[in-house]
Amino acid sequence: MTAGIILAVSGIAAVFAGVEYHKRRKLYRLTDKMLDELLDGEEVEISDIQEGELSALAGKVIRIQEKIEYEVTQAQTEKEQVKSLISNMSHQLKTPLSNVIMYRDLMETGIPEEKQELFLEKMKFWLDRTDWILQSLFKMVKLEQGVIKFEVEEQPLKPTLLDAINIVYTQTEKKNIRIETEPFTDCLLLHNRKWTAEVFSNLLENAVKYSPENSTIRIAVFPLELFTEIRITDEGIGIRNEELNDIFKRFYRSSEVENREGSGIGLYLSRLILEQEKGYMTVKSEHGKGSSFSVFLQNPGL
Repeated sequence: MTAGIILAVSGIAAVFAGVEYHKRRKLYRLTDKMLDELLDGEEVEISDIQEGELSALAGKVIRIQEKIEYEVTQAQTEKEQVKSLISNMSHQLKTPLSNVIMYRDLMETGIPEEKQELFLEKMKFWLDRTDWILQSLFKMVKLEQGVIKFEVEEQPLKPTLLDAINIVYTQTEKKNIRIETEPFTDCLLLHNRKWTAEVFSNLLENAVKYSPENSTIRIAVFPLELFTEIRITDEGIGIRNEELNDIFKRFYRSSEVENREGSGIGLYLSRLILEQEKGYMTVKSEHGKGSSFSVFLQNPGL
């Protein structure tokens, strides 16, 4: 803001240098009025300014004012975003940290030895959960800011899918959920194996989390002209139509799953990853009957 005002004053000084003496009093009054309006954050009024050089200067003062207002608005927006991020981080970490503290306190009371191992396992689970949330938050912020740049190249799809399935294997075992992949010919697609595996694992984790025991998750691959669609379909609780446009927003969680474990980060993070790969994701769902998430990755040669 200071730099903008200095620029305005410098311009005004230049105008004064080339103006005859008898006009300077009028110029001084008008420029003083414009600077007061600029400093007070008021709209610069130029309706009564008709002289060529001063009119041009007034136009520049207005442009400076608009630039200052834009920068102030941007700074306020960023401030609100930081406040929102800190608030959401606090909310996300509250449950796992509270559970870790609870199990620690219980162990300090001298619980029977046979329960200590169980409590240690629960503490480990919540510590791992805390680490996952923090790592996801760091990735999300860095992707938003463009700090993270990863290479995208032609790579086979099957190894990437297998990486994701291995990540959720333990979770599927606990609920006796089957992952069935329809036979397909492996293909080269433009993607980053590590980051795209994270996209698929996020989708599979959600499918496991919101599906009943003994159900099936299906993966199907459909080659298209420009993209290849990788579709993941579950038999879970589904998503209401009015929420389909919201689920990819940062920290969004449906009121139906507020009491279930979750962070509202996974789908948003997946969207950011796919944007860097010039891919995209869509969803179809029937409430109470399941959901189908489709990831579209670019075919080579585009």
